[in-house]
Amino acid sequence: MAEPLFDMSAMDRPRILILGGTTEARELAERLAADLRYDAAISLAGRTADPRPQPLPTRIGGFGGAEGLAAFLKAENIALLIDATHPFAARISHNAAAAADTTGTPLFALRRPVWEAEAGDRWTRVESVAKAVSALGEAPRRVFLAIGRQEAFHFERAPQHSYIVRSVDPVTPPLALPDVTAILACGPFAEADEIELLSEHGVDVVVAKNSGGTATYGKIAAARKLGLDVVMVERHKPADVATVGDCDEALERIHQWLSPVKDRGV
Repeated sequence: MAEPLFDMSAMDRPRILILGGTTEARELAERLAADLRYDAAISLAGRTADPRPQPLPTRIGGFGGAEGLAAFLKAENIALLIDATHPFAARISHNAAAAADTTGTPLFALRRPVWEAEAGDRWTRVESVAKAVSALGEAPRRVFLAIGRQEAFHFERAPQHSYIVRSVDPVTPPLALPDVTAILACGPFAEADEIELLSEHGVDVVVAKNSGGTATYGKIAAARKLGLDVVMVERHKPADVATVGDCDEALERIHQWLSPVKDRGV
């Protein structure tokens, strides 16, 4: 029988569920783990084969859509839901918003700010990974794909290019392309290391998602230093939920929403 996700002996403490998978989610989990005012847990989608251990009790796997998540929120008496998933995890963010609305559970999103182009950047902005394929053009190029493994299959439409594909886990099934080099690695990635990697492989264009944050920004800074093109997949408009940009703001909002009235001086 599975261990309870929450502390059954501490029913007086508000329960917080973090939908995680990001650096920010882990940082928030670390800080909540040391705060005895709340009973917090984290949920991971399970897309990474060997995820790092988390500082909070952890649930791995999907909920069964918005309805399944809503049922979980009700069954576990969740007082606050925090969407700290990847900025491009649109489906779970949509499900989180729908489940929170259905159950009346307070929800906010922890979203790192987007990267902004700087002097020297050579960005082509596109709306989706599918459109990034066309943005590469027809002439053969050396392409560094740093978009994860879920959508790499789109580039099978452009077999004239040579690809260096970096992901945490292998792309499955393997890409049906004539020239692919796979690199398995997990960030953070330093700028100097990215410059070395891009130079070693003769890359002339980087395809990236505008994830924001510092862990994977090294490739963007490296492309700028090397004068390389970047095809930047921009984020979609987020769900219409309250949003904070870092863990300090998240903790402040948690305290505002969940602390007893006497602690807020009301």
